Amino acid sequence: MARAPAAVAFAPLDPIAPGHTVVIPIAHHEGIFDTPPVVLAATMELVQNIAITTRTSLGASGVNILNASGPGSEQSVPHLHFHLVPRWPDDGFSTWPSKCSNHRFAGDPIDQLAHALSTPDEGLGRRAPATVGQSNDQS
Repeated sequence: MARAPAAVAFAPLDPIAPGHTVVIPIAHHEGIFDTPPVVLAATMELVQNIAITTRTSLGASGVNILNASGPGSEQSVPHLHFHLVPRWPDDGFSTWPSKCSNHRFAGDPIDQLAHALSTPDEGLGRRAPATVGQSNDQS
């Protein structure tokens, strides 16, 4: 769906809400504990970019960013990953979802997000991802 220099984003096999996205670093790191800060920052920059675009293109009023790292956290895949789950007031689940969202979306939300992320004029509020080791500080 989207790619940055150090991270990629894709739709999970069983999304729990329209626009549910998984973001991972390209380089293998098992969890947050062994991920170098520059890789984590680059990965989170893509998470933020998709969150902003989810709000502007799908009308989500919020997002949950979910991660489980390490034993006891219920980490299901031994590769650092973040689930970005769009939220709406009427979506029918709590902070850590245990069922699929009740929210329905006309059309394919992943296609719409992918299109908005690839079209600068449509990705309202989006920030261009910095390259690893580079800052997006524009002050």
